[in-house]
Amino acid sequence: MILVRTLSGRIVRLVPQRIEHVEVLTRWNADPEVRHWLHRSEDPPELLVRSEVARWVAQGLSDPSEARFMIELPGGRPIGEIRLRDIHPCGRAELAILIGEKEHWGRGYGTDAIRALLRLAFAELALRRVTLITDADNARGIRCYERCGFRREGVLRAHRLRYGQPLDMWVMGVLREDFDAAERPSMGKDERDT
Repeated sequence: MILVRTLSGRIVRLVPQRIEHVEVLTRWNADPEVRHWLHRSEDPPELLVRSEVARWVAQGLSDPSEARFMIELPGGRPIGEIRLRDIHPCGRAELAILIGEKEHWGRGYGTDAIRALLRLAFAELALRRVTLITDADNARGIRCYERCGFRREGVLRAHRLRYGQPLDMWVMGVLREDFDAAERPSMGKDERDT
């Protein structure tokens, strides 16, 4: 992992992920409603147990091309995770996010977390582009991503399986200038999303 400091959004904090977060990450991955939206939803159950979650967290924490954070409420309660992966020297990375505490879905925490991470990506890491891949039927997530400046760039047809059925996915991307434009009108607005 390339960063070890806390980032602040308007309503959430992003704290560096640690191995101690394995318990809560395992719980979120075991929840069928949460996993429904994750790329890991096609993984067999034996890959979602604590030991496997601990393995991939440890692997990510030692990877210099990743920036991994837990999304926390002001009181310190973790409600999700967000990360940049495959941070490339040529100025690009991929974003992944999950809000694991379902009672916090649709309250703007995801938008705030993404914006905080994108500020880091563009201002401090000097990236020019951040990409993500999302399920084509993830309307709430897509609205959130678009508010943060992401644009739909293409469809990956039948890209992954959900419950054994092929599922289309959107490739979305945000350039530094897209994010800057999305940030200006959003300052001070109350927005609801993932």
